[in-house]
Amino acid sequence: QVQLVESGGGLVQAGDSLRLSCAASGRTVSNYAIGWFRQAPGKEREFVAAITYQRLTTYADSVKERFTISRNNAKNTVALQMTSLQPEDTAIYYCAARNDQVWAAPTSDYNYWGQGTQVTVSS
Repeated sequence: QVQLVESGGGLVQAGDSLRLSCAASGRTVSNYAIGWFRQAPGKEREFVAAITYQRLTTYADSVKERFTISRNNAKNTVALQMTSLQPEDTAIYYCAARNDQVWAAPTSDYNYWGQGTQVTVSS
């Protein structure tokens, strides 16, 4: 079993940056693909970014060039560096782990989820 805990959310102004962290426990996730998702009020949860165990990364078009996903297998953590934040980035951000070597976008493809961390961007 894998437990995931997100941290680093908060209230920022448009143009600011935030760094989210996802800490895994229970077992090492170094061989897992890890994804970040977000869910805004009244909307479905959507894919943001993912990283494979080989550190191959992929991003949603809406965050490409602004967000960077990275992982530290020694610490069993995954980070999401977010820059140039905009009000439309406001959402609860979740990290998820997938017991597979390749990334995936559908939420149903992920086995473990954290509780989420709120990111609010004011204009």
